[in-house]
Amino acid sequence: MRKEMHRPPGEAPESGTDAVAIAGLSKSFGDVKVLHDIDLRIGKGERIVICGPSGSGKSTLIRCINGLESHESGAIQVNGHSLGDDRKSKLTIRKDVGMVFQHFNLYPHLTVLRNCTLSPIKALGMNKREAEEIAQHYLMKVKLSGHEHKLPSQLSGGQQQRVAIARALCMRPKVMLFDEPTSALDPELVREVLETMLELAGEGMTMLCVTHEMGFAKAVADRVVFMDGGRIIEVAPPEEFFRSTTNRRIQSFLSHVASPLESFVPSKAALA
Repeated sequence: MRKEMHRPPGEAPESGTDAVAIAGLSKSFGDVKVLHDIDLRIGKGERIVICGPSGSGKSTLIRCINGLESHESGAIQVNGHSLGDDRKSKLTIRKDVGMVFQHFNLYPHLTVLRNCTLSPIKALGMNKREAEEIAQHYLMKVKLSGHEHKLPSQLSGGQQQRVAIARALCMRPKVMLFDEPTSALDPELVREVLETMLELAGEGMTMLCVTHEMGFAKAVADRVVFMDGGRIIEVAPPEEFFRSTTNRRIQSFLSHVASPLESFVPSKAALA
């Protein structure tokens, strides 16, 4: 595993093998500073799980990566493209970055197929036929073939989240961001979403996932990032993070997460 490379705050990250490079990133909401000089580099094809207590800055960090949140200082690059405050740079970044939110964010009046084709047609200029072919491909990948003409209200929560994943994939992103994608789901629906994500991970997709599903982190992550108080406290491979960390704050966090190593044990089908 690569060790973290720390640079002076605000120094531009180097491009190359990094899918995402962050240096000296700081962010405030009013007088409250929620991110403090964050340095993080993610290699292409790497799977990163970001965890920590509520209010630690996890979601804000990944929302900064695609410009959904602005930042006061520091630098972000995605596949060598620098993120600035201008609309052009944000659009460039967003073409490479897919995002799946906690609350699905599907258009309730559009069918599953239209939810998946809308952005490729409007943002990428695809024709309808090509967009629908791509949408059908990814709906099959998330095991939702046959549901194309249903409305979101006709699907379970787990199915809606899998539509959201397919919709993001239809933009053919190079990086996928997941912001607590299972926290709004009933427990029995969590597995189907996690196993969909596990299959994506197995295909080499670069992934950053904010989650409290520690079993998923153990099964999928190349590295686990622990945040607290707007700072990165530790970055480690999962075997080190779960079994041999000496950080008392992390030990306390893990002791309060239900079944930290067994909340998600992937099925043999998902691992195939």
